[in-house]
Amino acid sequence: MSGEGLRAERSWVAPLRGALALSGLLLWLLFLVPPVWSWVGRYEFVQAMQFAVFAFGVPVLLVSGAPWARLGLASGEHHHLSEDGERVSPLRVLTIDRLALSRVRSSRQLRAVFVGGAFIALTVFWRVAPIVDFVVRHPWMVVVESLTLVVGGVVTFTFLVESPPMTPATSRPYRICISTAIMWGAWVVAYLDAMSHSSWYHAFHHVAGQGVSRSADQQLSAGLIWLISAAVFVPIIFWNLVYWLQSEEDPNAELTQLIRDERTRGFFGTN
Repeated sequence: MSGEGLRAERSWVAPLRGALALSGLLLWLLFLVPPVWSWVGRYEFVQAMQFAVFAFGVPVLLVSGAPWARLGLASGEHHHLSEDGERVSPLRVLTIDRLALSRVRSSRQLRAVFVGGAFIALTVFWRVAPIVDFVVRHPWMVVVESLTLVVGGVVTFTFLVESPPMTPATSRPYRICISTAIMWGAWVVAYLDAMSHSSWYHAFHHVAGQGVSRSADQQLSAGLIWLISAAVFVPIIFWNLVYWLQSEEDPNAELTQLIRDERTRGFFGTN
């Protein structure tokens, strides 16, 4: 891409990323304050929606927004490819810059699988009955839940989407499989809860003829988790699938990438 092309891309990408990061932060705060805070203890579907937002919605917005430079964790000089395919390093290297450079030098396929598996376990943990009941009865635990899910989600999504200066450092098939596994994990737990004849969670009290019935609460909970997780992961899956299929159709794509990787290793090896 030419220098003019890069400048044109940055002219609209930077504000968009800033808006995504700000949206993620505001969404996080929205589910930590009233009235949502008070509704969590009354309705299972609100608690389920809060969980899905913490686990999937907020992390993908923050990672896509790439707020690292604003947080002082990365220099504002993003790594990019020059016209001859070399990756240009920033003059000032900070924490995220070093992580980005390490990902450039080597792939992180197995680490991505481990992180994805750990995140699935984390999301299942926060949906099991004793934990949900404890969170509902002790509202301060919502803060702990949000911190663990958002932090775990941010780490996971850095392996799935671009977050300059970091790249996923995983091939597109890996991103597709990990995204699908996380989404299906959430779907399975939600489905089992929705199909249960009695509610898993005993902290929610339903009175016949008043408010939302137990069955409707369960169905809404499952539907919201399916909807939010699908809204996050389906675009990632299809985006990577399309680009993967396009690269498979280009016989020179792999050779070009190998040449770029070799130039990158040579470039960083001289520093």
